Amino acid sequence: MAAVEQSTRKRVLRIIFISLLLDLISFTFILPLFPKLLEFYRNSEVGPESQSTLLAQILGGLNTYKSAFAKTIDSRYDIVLLGGALGSLFSLLQAIASPIIGHLSDKYGRRAALLASMGGNILSVLLWVMAVDFRTFLASRIVGGLSEGNVQLATAIATDISDENSRGSTMALIGACFSIAFTFGPALGAYLSSVPTVAANPFATAAGVSLSLIVIETVYLYFALPETLPNKTANPAGDKAEAKPKVVTRTNSHLLLNLVHFSFLLFFSGMEFSLPFMTYELFQYNSVQNGRLLGYVGLVASILQGGVTRRLPPLLTVRIGVGACLLAFMLLGRINTVGSLYLAATCLATTSATVVSGLNTLSSFEANEGERGGKLGVLRSWGQLGRGLGPILFTSVYWWAGREVAYGAGALGISCVTLLVFTQLKSPPGSVQKRLQAEKKEL
Repeated sequence: MAAVEQSTRKRVLRIIFISLLLDLISFTFILPLFPKLLEFYRNSEVGPESQSTLLAQILGGLNTYKSAFAKTIDSRYDIVLLGGALGSLFSLLQAIASPIIGHLSDKYGRRAALLASMGGNILSVLLWVMAVDFRTFLASRIVGGLSEGNVQLATAIATDISDENSRGSTMALIGACFSIAFTFGPALGAYLSSVPTVAANPFATAAGVSLSLIVIETVYLYFALPETLPNKTANPAGDKAEAKPKVVTRTNSHLLLNLVHFSFLLFFSGMEFSLPFMTYELFQYNSVQNGRLLGYVGLVASILQGGVTRRLPPLLTVRIGVGACLLAFMLLGRINTVGSLYLAATCLATTSATVVSGLNTLSSFEANEGERGGKLGVLRSWGQLGRGLGPILFTSVYWWAGREVAYGAGALGISCVTLLVFTQLKSPPGSVQKRLQAEKKEL
């Protein structure tokens, strides 16, 4: 890879950080609103005289699904199930779109692909602003799932401008954006939903501010972001030997990395989705208490990413994360106090701060310059597939067999992932030796 000037790298990193933070804060606005938002549509579209609406048909299917369980599922979970189904739909659409977006960024450049993705994001949030019925809201989620490419393209850009010494810390910076956004974005979204502006859509204020953030981000990227794809930035009149991409000697197969990403998120996302059910069942938690718990997870993850994760080799980062995840599963199957719940939440925060960013870094070491966007897109696709299937499968086991069996099965699954990580994944040469050399120079 051609060397990137330190001033250019810092400038692009600043652009990535600001734009991704705007994007993720906008994205997280809707998360705490799902229950009330879906209740609004249910109250206006579901009733004895409106069984033909799309929402009524979907809820009818969910009730049929619920009746298959031996354990009675309270009707209060109808909205949670619907929200989970929409979340799974979004993730499955991302699994389809991510490889396509990644390959297009390798062919036409990161900047062009990112701006095209932003156009889809603007359309998605605009549909939410106008969503006075569930059908329009569903269209918003579908467009968003097919067009959202900011995270994977930010990862690809970060890889383009980082050498082997700094790649891990750069990926941790992207992870920190997630933690900061998930700490503050949901609370801001909840506040904005209490500000009425449009009677036909009580959530128009939150949607409107979300749209404003996305538009600001798009304009900022258009004027500030340079192209970073190496074969688009190489000087055609320069040295031909310098322009020739460096061939990467692979340490880990992409098939193995994709398998680890899929299987990890299959179990981890199921555990994440089950938490509100478990905290309600054990401690009668309401949405405010659950929000406080998730805020704690986000805060701890932010601290870890800022002070710890970025300093560690990527394989060690992944190993710490899957180990913490295994411990969280074991705790959640046995806890009976709030203190033990927050101990498990600390393990979850450690996992959130480590595994995905570490796998992204490992995958970037195994890709040539001209294929990084595509390889990272495929990695994200497999992860999103796991994130789409995990909640459905895990909550099914939870309701069929109970909490202990569900978390016990999850612990068994994560044990297999842990075994893969510790025995099959290896550290790419550049991820350890050159990092140590750089640290010695700093000393």
